[in-house]
This record gives sequence, C-alpha cells and structure tokens, in this order.
Amino acid sequence: MTDTGIDSAVTYGLFAAWALHDTEEVVYGPRWMRENLPLLRERFPGAPEAVWKALGSVDDREFRAAVGVMAAIVGSAAVAGHRTGGRSAFYQGALNGFGLHGLVHLAQAAAVRGVTPGSVTSPLLVIPFTLWARGRLRRAGVLRPTRGRDVVVGLALAGGATVVSHAVARRLTRGARF
Repeated sequence: MTDTGIDSAVTYGLFAAWALHDTEEVVYGPRWMRENLPLLRERFPGAPEAVWKALGSVDDREFRAAVGVMAAIVGSAAVAGHRTGGRSAFYQGALNGFGLHGLVHLAQAAAVRGVTPGSVTSPLLVIPFTLWARGRLRRAGVLRPTRGRDVVVGLALAGGATVVSHAVARRLTRGARF
C-alpha cells in the first residue's frame, strides 16, 4: 500500500483488467473483422474507402503485435500509477481512456446491432473496473478533477495509442526498419 492508501489492485489492476479485455479482442478481433467486413461496408456505405482498406489489411500477426505494443503502454501507466500512489497523470489518463474505450466498444456493438470484439468484457470488466478504481482514487483524495475536455483528451489518447500500436506492429511484422 502506498502513502495515499492506494494498493496495487487499483494501479496494477489496470494492466490486469486490460489484459483480460484484450484477450477477448485477440481471440475474436481479426477473424470477426474478416468475416464481417462485407456487412460493415454495406451497412456504412458513407465510410471512406481508406477505412475499409486499413481494416482489411490487419492480419493476425500484426494485431497480436499491436496488442503487445499496447501492453507496454498500459503496463507503463500502471507502474507510474503504483509508484505515485495513483497520482500520476499518465496513469489516470490511461485509466480514463480505458474506461472510455469500453464505452466505444458498446457503441460499436450498438451500431452493428450485435456482439463485436471487446463488447462482452466492456460492461463486465472494463467499465466496472474503471469506476471502481476512480472511486478508490477519489476516496484517497488523489483523483484529478474530470472536465468535459478531459473526456475528449482521454478518447484522443486511447485512439492515439491504438494508432501508434498498429503503426509499430505493422513495421515489426512487415520487416520495415525504424
């Protein structure tokens, strides 16, 4: 337990919850995308062709590598949170981004009117863990105030981390040099 009373379940728990959630994505993600890409193109004809090309070009190796890169990001955030008793802006931003990305998974499932990769563990694990951890941080007096712009920043950081993870993974799996 840290000087703030925040134990490792709150900080390292972020990494554990993320790992369980991303296991669902690794198991179902790439196959689901291959099987559902034609339906998605039909259902969302206004989406740019570049979106469909990008989604269709991610193979299993690249996806797993991207998850590995994201593991380094989330793991680093969890360590930063633990070292600072939950005060780290990086940790709290990652925690917020994790919870918000769970809401994005639910929105995706609603948009396609069905189960999508990540939509099972989001309401069962991602969102409850985030709310619990934020509650613990609040009770310890270390939770940073959340404003409307923080929601936008959290979503942008989660999206940015995803883009970076896939860019690194693509370079690693396609043999490109850095």
